[in-house]
Amino acid sequence: MPVLKGLDTTMELTRHARALKEQGYAFALRYYSHNAAKNLSLGEARALSQAGLALGVVWETSGTRAGFFTRAQGLADGAAAFRMARDVIGQPFGSAIYFAVDYDPTQADLDGAVSNYFTGVHAALYVAAEGKPSYRVGVYGSGLCCGTLVERGQAALSWLSQSTAFAGSRLYAEQKRYDIIQLLPVRIPGADGVVLDIDPDATHPDRDGGLFMV
Repeated sequence: MPVLKGLDTTMELTRHARALKEQGYAFALRYYSHNAAKNLSLGEARALSQAGLALGVVWETSGTRAGFFTRAQGLADGAAAFRMARDVIGQPFGSAIYFAVDYDPTQADLDGAVSNYFTGVHAALYVAAEGKPSYRVGVYGSGLCCGTLVERGQAALSWLSQSTAFAGSRLYAEQKRYDIIQLLPVRIPGADGVVLDIDPDATHPDRDGGLFMV
């Protein structure tokens, strides 16, 4: 399986889909959240899919500190992400929803607050899907975070953050333990002379990254 070239951005990409495909991008990672301005829309998802780009999604709100992460927050975020995925986008079951741990957590954070959060996410997806398999749970974060949650079975996939100074990230990248890896930001041309601020990404050569089309 070849390594796929992708990108992630908070910018809406509908009119840029063809331009991205022409530049060799194979997938785009976009957002689910409570902020409609940065969320993936159905129209955007269809435009990207029709241009031949696969999609990936991450739930990201305020996960920048340990105090955000609780089981109750995981229940709420898991339920909201499920509704967006199934009811708004029509994301197919079996693909992934990544959940962001957007800071450098300690092992104690991962053993406590972050672990509790992902327990809540799984419980929410289980209830929403009435006990049937639905979406695979992924984690976006540091190498230590990704490795810990995947090893414990609390995440099925990992998207390694570009923050190479975070705990365990350099080794995680060198060992190619990720499903998707994020690189440092760049600016690229979009349609009609628009410049897009993006983070480049790449898939692991032997894994699908939980990507999908609609």
